[in-house]
Amino acid sequence: MSERFFLYDEVEETPIRYVSFMGENQRFDLAVASTNRYFGKKLVFDMQSNKFAIIGTDDLEEEGYLEFAFNLSEEEGHELRDFLYEII
Repeated sequence: MSERFFLYDEVEETPIRYVSFMGENQRFDLAVASTNRYFGKKLVFDMQSNKFAIIGTDDLEEEGYLEFAFNLSEEEGHELRDFLYEII
């Protein structure tokens, strides 16, 4: 049996915000985790679609990023982007 080679193995207490809101086009059920990793970006989990992304303000400004990451229409992406700008 070979030895497992870990690149890292750490435990961190992480605050998670659970939020659900209804947009014009879709309901969003999100878990937003704050962590010391990923250069201060947030881990955003979409509980409805089982998709997640590591998101910072630079990602919110990248055209089509949220739509691709969460498989959203342009309108749905705009609603999610507006909310995430408030908390990121």
